[in-house]
Amino acid sequence: MTSTTAASPMRPPRVATADKAARSGTGRSPLVRRGAVNLVLLLIAACYLVPLLWLVLAAFDATAGPAVAWPDRWTFDNFRAVLTTDITFRPMLNGLILCGGATIVTMVCAVLAAYPLSRYRSRMKRPFLLTVLFMTGLPITAIMVPVYGLFVQVNLIDTFTGTILFMATTALPISIWLSKNFMDAVPIELEEAAWTDGASPMQALRRIVLPLMWPGIAVVALYTFIGLWGNFFVPFVLLLSNDNLPASVSIYTFFSQYAQVVYGQLAAYSMLYSLPAVLLYLVLSRRLSGAFTFGGAVKG
Repeated sequence: MTSTTAASPMRPPRVATADKAARSGTGRSPLVRRGAVNLVLLLIAACYLVPLLWLVLAAFDATAGPAVAWPDRWTFDNFRAVLTTDITFRPMLNGLILCGGATIVTMVCAVLAAYPLSRYRSRMKRPFLLTVLFMTGLPITAIMVPVYGLFVQVNLIDTFTGTILFMATTALPISIWLSKNFMDAVPIELEEAAWTDGASPMQALRRIVLPLMWPGIAVVALYTFIGLWGNFFVPFVLLLSNDNLPASVSIYTFFSQYAQVVYGQLAAYSMLYSLPAVLLYLVLSRRLSGAFTFGGAVKG
């Protein structure tokens, strides 16, 4: 006895329908995520662009206020008012002397400290690096009182020399860390070849390591100068004479005792105040774009 089973019509599996719905949902999901990411990025960009837009517009507006507004009449009166010896030229010169001198001292000390940390093994290297790392997180306000008392005792108060040395000291820990990381990228085989030819460690540092790590030196120098250029607290405490104050301190003269602010002149002065950092970045931009390509420097 033979039983026959009637062939049932083919039905589309439910799995295929579910996969199709999942694919359609998956197609919409990346668009939603991309739109959300772009919206967040636009909000972040607006947080930076709106203050810059106010700065540019207010600098050329004779009646500038705290709100972003298109000037009724474009004028250079704000720049003429601030371009004087007492307001701009002398503070700018003082700031360049202080920050430029402190940057040079910092770079020299950072390179000399980073070289043994990068090239020699020592049991004290890790504790020293951890100590340096701890010093980067030490608040400057916690040490200003004893530093002020020390500077009074050694007659360094209200002097460029003492202020430069202390500003360099505050920037030195992070500069050592950055310089060591850049120096680690230079192959030690190049120095060993120079030592074989009779070069001393300092000669190898000057003629082999430093030329190859110029991009890193440019980064550290720019980072150090910008950090020092915006430093208000240290020169405000250590410099007592108005003739010695840098631009980072004199900019606060635009805020009066009764909270009245000359917004147009403040914006014009702020644009002039940012020029040294921008110019330094443009000068070092070629160095910043360099890369450490040592593949062809070492044979075998």
